[in-house]
Amino acid sequence: MTLDAEFYWGGAALLALWLAAFGLSLTATRNGAVPTGPATQEFGPEPESPAVVALLANRWRSVDHAAAATLLDLAARGLLELRQPADDPAQSTVHLTGKDAAGLTPYERRVLDRVTERAGSPGAPIGAIAFRAEERAKAWNGALRQEIVAEARLRGLSRARFGPLLAGALYLTAFGPGVLFTLGAVTGGHGVRGALAVGIIPAAALLYVLTRALGERATPLGLERAGHWAGVRSWLAAHEDFAQLPPAAVTVWDRYLGYGAALGVTGRAARLLGFDAGDRRRVWSSYGGAWRPVRIRYPRLRPGFGSTTPQLLQLAGAAALVAVGLLLFAIVRQPDWAVTDGPDASHSLRRPGLLLCLGWVFIGLLALLLAGRFSRWTLFLAFLATMPANFASAKGWMSDGMEQPGPLPGETVAIACFGVLTAYYLALVVLERRAPHTLTGEVLRMEPRKREDAPRFLALDTGDADRTVAWALPAGAPDVLPGSVVRLAVSPATRVVRSAEFVTA
Repeated sequence: MTLDAEFYWGGAALLALWLAAFGLSLTATRNGAVPTGPATQEFGPEPESPAVVALLANRWRSVDHAAAATLLDLAARGLLELRQPADDPAQSTVHLTGKDAAGLTPYERRVLDRVTERAGSPGAPIGAIAFRAEERAKAWNGALRQEIVAEARLRGLSRARFGPLLAGALYLTAFGPGVLFTLGAVTGGHGVRGALAVGIIPAAALLYVLTRALGERATPLGLERAGHWAGVRSWLAAHEDFAQLPPAAVTVWDRYLGYGAALGVTGRAARLLGFDAGDRRRVWSSYGGAWRPVRIRYPRLRPGFGSTTPQLLQLAGAAALVAVGLLLFAIVRQPDWAVTDGPDASHSLRRPGLLLCLGWVFIGLLALLLAGRFSRWTLFLAFLATMPANFASAKGWMSDGMEQPGPLPGETVAIACFGVLTAYYLALVVLERRAPHTLTGEVLRMEPRKREDAPRFLALDTGDADRTVAWALPAGAPDVLPGSVVRLAVSPATRVVRSAEFVTA
């Protein structure tokens, strides 16, 4: 066996050993069974907060509904007030009471600060608590989880799943297979880049698996307390109407409502009190003086949306190419292009229906190339587009289409549609030459697009309507944070943001 083969086999053996040790570590650090206690309404002499109970109720994997449960608990303790002015619980509002907030835990302070930021002294709808940017929501909830875990560990209810020695050993040995694979690649005569790639890929994969497995696990005391709270959950679930209670019911149920949200019983209240990225199509805004929900429409299919003048000319040229190309193709094609008898009659490239389809696909590919929308998937989709004609019978409407003079009905419709589209893009070019409009308002949301070079959606509330249509912020423009008040110079025809000036950040 050659030296490079020995390195490769050694790396494979070390990889198998690491995976076996990792699997044994996962098995050894599993949480034990939670001994469900009897149904009870007692919290205990020194009860954990609803946020910590949420960690226990989710078996130390997550803290779902912990923020909502904390808000309800703060309301039960008098630091916040929840009001429901009408029959719809979604119209409930949250208000600060001004009560002394000394002695709050870090995560309770975090929730209270978020409510203070959004509600202020006049109060706000509960839907306004949600974040307007997904990145900020993830960062906020990640910090909240760390603070909850810190208290759970302080109480002796939780601990790291892998101890420092075990985690350090797994981290260190995760590089072992990659080192051996790299040595095997080097001794085998491969280049340095190839050798490094061979070594980095397995190490990165093992580190990713290990990082995903890191988390919390129960202590014996944690399992005991989780069993007690499972009994409280049983007592709450026995009340049939408890799951449908609105947030304002905290005035009647006191701290039970917060614990019900943490235990997953009070589903309705927990859903309404969202601390996530919120609804991207319905955002609460106070710009203009009064809180109101603003509906946002994102014009994804609007032709020319977010396009510059050169891009509009490209699109107009592509649409004109399709219209003129189809017309010329219909005029110049002849039935004798297809051989219908002789030794080549059965050849697939001589089928009339396939020739007709290939002409359409070729015109479409040229138009996509001119429009700058040609991608690696274009040829594959073009290949799929020819499949029906390739397997179609020699007798059919596609084969007969080669013998008909002039455009087919479908071609006539396409020529008319793309002709109108050409005129539409040219009209946008003319409208783009006009002076931009100026708008001032609060940024509701910033939504990215799948393509990095595509303009981003910017939803602006000008304070004079309950509905708005997103604008197109060019990909190279600086980010505009939600909540900022900005002055935009825009082109209404293409809804492009030409410039953005901060009024207040």
